Amino acid sequence: MAAGEEGGSVAEAEQEPAVEEPRSFKDLGVTDVLCEACDQLGWKVPTKIQIEAIPVALQGRDVIGLAETGSGKTGAFALPILQALLETPQRLFALVLTPTRELAFQISEQFEALGSSIGVQSTVIVGGIDTMSQSLALAKKPHVIIATPGRLVDHLENTKGFNLRALKFLVMDEADRILNMDFETEVDKILKVIPRDRKTFLFSATMTKKVQKLQRAALKNPVKCAVSSKYQTVEKLQQYYIFIPSKFKDSYLVYILNELAGNSFMIFCSTCNNTQRTALLLRNLGFTAIPLHGQMSQNKRLGSLNKFKAKARSILLATDVASRGLDIPHVDVVINFDIPTHSKDYIHRVGRTARAGRSGKSITFVTQYDVELFQRIEHLIGKKLPAFPMQEEEVMMLTERVAEAQRFARMELREQGEKKRSRNDDDDTEEAIGVRNKVAGGKKKKRKAF
Repeated sequence: MAAGEEGGSVAEAEQEPAVEEPRSFKDLGVTDVLCEACDQLGWKVPTKIQIEAIPVALQGRDVIGLAETGSGKTGAFALPILQALLETPQRLFALVLTPTRELAFQISEQFEALGSSIGVQSTVIVGGIDTMSQSLALAKKPHVIIATPGRLVDHLENTKGFNLRALKFLVMDEADRILNMDFETEVDKILKVIPRDRKTFLFSATMTKKVQKLQRAALKNPVKCAVSSKYQTVEKLQQYYIFIPSKFKDSYLVYILNELAGNSFMIFCSTCNNTQRTALLLRNLGFTAIPLHGQMSQNKRLGSLNKFKAKARSILLATDVASRGLDIPHVDVVINFDIPTHSKDYIHRVGRTARAGRSGKSITFVTQYDVELFQRIEHLIGKKLPAFPMQEEEVMMLTERVAEAQRFARMELREQGEKKRSRNDDDDTEEAIGVRNKVAGGKKKKRKAF
């Protein structure tokens, strides 16, 4: 991490978890206007991490927040920042770093909802969006910038007049994932160009060695607010597995969607291609399914997310791009169609349901190739999962219809691939013509000059 940054030991400032019952936001020291905003958002009582972190942050201390997914972390850092902004209004006041584009938009929505009555302006700076429009938004000097590290460094290096020398707050949300996605170099660059005299909040689901290193580099004498010391899933989540032959996975998926019809589902696949294929398969069988993965354009990704949030679609198929931080309140069932290769990703995936005190179900597909990975997951969460009750003969009755839908899905996938390739070929041709014209133009100019 950045060598010049001051470190701080957590040990002496570590705080014991509070034992009292959840209180009101007012009891935590949140000002009236923000308490009203919480009320309008339906936040009746603060969550555990908010009870731990908000009073400490309001005292002006740096905070390390360790909490399970779906625990209200955004409110834990947004409220202290907005309260400080009320006391000392200033532009370019806070920077929130996040690992994914979708999470950045979600955090921005919460800042704007909480700060609407006090006129707070926030800007999202992420990849996949035109840099010129982002430069114009930064020129207006918003109060809060929510960014992915790579695109922010781009603007710090290339956007004239933009700097963060007056910054008062830095938040690193999902810090473990920021570092796992190899953003260390970018985070270093950001730490070097922001003031040392600032408040820093670091939120993470897990305390990895990389996060400890970042904490030493970026925080001063922080208070640790941990509301879960070990990997765990929330109590109201009913977790199941099904052990199945790999070749019948699609049939079992269709059986479960029929059995639990009327619920909303998030189905996790391991690759972009399988996400797209399974979405097409389910559509061919009459399900309202939409995909969300990294090979889609940013507009399409947001479109899928918004349709699912608005309940216009009941099934969202996603890669792990959607496993962290996304708050979609009405997810009833999470299905691990492809088992995660990293056990910790299981925690984040199933954390998309049973959020904020609600109940939910998760079902993990285990084929003959996944036994070891599944045992690792059970070891990590410290419990043996029960098998989901199945009627095998009913599943087998679906195989013919599913096989036909698979054939259509493969054809559509091939067509989509061919369209994409022809578009890329057209782009390459246009680019080649452009380069040729530039070279020809250059040659003409040279002849004139001499």
